[in-house]
Amino acid sequence: MKYSLLILTSTILLLTCCKKTIEPATSKTQTIISGCTKTLTKTEMNGVSMVSISSPIDTSHYSPVNNVNATWVAIIPFGFIRAGVSTVEYNLGWQWHGEKRQGTIESIALAKSRGLKVFLKPHIWLHDGWVGDLEFTSEADWLNFEKTYSKYILDFANIADSMNVEAYAVGVELKKSVVQRASYWNKLIDSVKTVYSGKLTYAANWDNYEFVTFWNKLDYIGIDAYFPVSVEQTPSFESCYSGWEADFQKIKARSITENRKVVFTEFGYRNLDLTGKEPWDDNGNATNNTEAQDNAYKALFCRFWSEPWFEGGFIWKWYPNHTGAGGSNRFTPQNKPVEEIIRNTFAQTND
Repeated sequence: MKYSLLILTSTILLLTCCKKTIEPATSKTQTIISGCTKTLTKTEMNGVSMVSISSPIDTSHYSPVNNVNATWVAIIPFGFIRAGVSTVEYNLGWQWHGEKRQGTIESIALAKSRGLKVFLKPHIWLHDGWVGDLEFTSEADWLNFEKTYSKYILDFANIADSMNVEAYAVGVELKKSVVQRASYWNKLIDSVKTVYSGKLTYAANWDNYEFVTFWNKLDYIGIDAYFPVSVEQTPSFESCYSGWEADFQKIKARSITENRKVVFTEFGYRNLDLTGKEPWDDNGNATNNTEAQDNAYKALFCRFWSEPWFEGGFIWKWYPNHTGAGGSNRFTPQNKPVEEIIRNTFAQTND
């Protein structure tokens, strides 16, 4: 009898012990966005926008991109327009290595060696202003701009096609040009299609995508998505989420009207006060507010990463030198709390 009781007692203790050890752990992806009641779905483009390299690098610089569970990178070869002229220049000796043709080719090859898909996004910088304000007063200047811009875009389109780049942008934030010179853009897109066989988009500024008339010639509606969402100093998730409502409905309606999926060709928030008020603002600011950045990202992911008409987006921005990045309130999410939110969201939604 004693032996029977001993065996019974030992069995109960063993079962109790084992029960504790086999309880399933809670999955991180079930609670990555607290307060979000929508189910996040598989998304094609979970990407980051790479900062151009100043000198050659190796594949190890792309490991952190894999580690954040990104599946795409945007690579940006820059062109420039000097003050007072209309000529687009690029591949200049003084440019950073990654902005030029050879550096772009190397960056694409490195990304692909890490299993990443590539979105090539040529971008014009003005020496005396913002490219969205670019316009000319004479037909001669417009024609010179268009001639030199076409050379720039077609050159990198050839590179993109030769390296099997998956997506290509014909322009970025040229909000006045695409409205005033729409016929030029239609012809440019036709020309690009003769040399590039991948997916095409245009990266419209957030306040300009509704005025673009050539979405039907492209594969995606591209938006640099710096929409204002909250005026709170430390915006809550709820404030940012509700702040998206009007623009969310407009973007969705445009997607349905054009029968094109939407890609956020850029999106992001800085870790500072009022981050949702004017998200495009790149000016100096002494505040540091990681909670604001976290909430703004969570609201955006919850709003859009659950929609069948949404194809994903590219975080602005990501430095190749990961260990040295993130020690400020600038745009990069690297080495900040929001990086874990991005990592978990991308892991849950990778297609």
